[in-house]
Amino acid sequence: VSTDQNFVFFNNLKSPDGSVEHTGDNITGEGEGDDEQIKVNLAAVPADVQKIVFPVSIYDAENRQQSFGQVRNAFIRVVNQAGEAEIARYDLSEDASTETAMVFGELYRNGPEWKFRAIGQGYASGLRGIAQDFGVNV
Repeated sequence: VSTDQNFVFFNNLKSPDGSVEHTGDNITGEGEGDDEQIKVNLAAVPADVQKIVFPVSIYDAENRQQSFGQVRNAFIRVVNQAGEAEIARYDLSEDASTETAMVFGELYRNGPEWKFRAIGQGYASGLRGIAQDFGVNV
């Protein structure tokens, strides 16, 4: 992460250049459709940015005694905003019994194109652990 302000999450909903926007936090997971959306305008992403990582965390997981081992039907998907067509999808299927945060996937530059890669890396250290791994001051 080039600056802390580029770490987009529930307390910082938009990157300074506006290329990445978190549309709001759904802490219940209830209801139909996508629980949360991160909108990315790839044309507006600065040329020096090589990847955009998508972490997910359980808010206050330690106090609530929750982990991704209790989460069912968790997924990340890439949708073309113009047509609402699903381009890529990754379903979390492994038992993440101690993880309270995960990097689900990333968009990365491959020459002139952007591609999606599923990752599924868990963190027992929560969002703080992810932030620290990517150089964000917490």
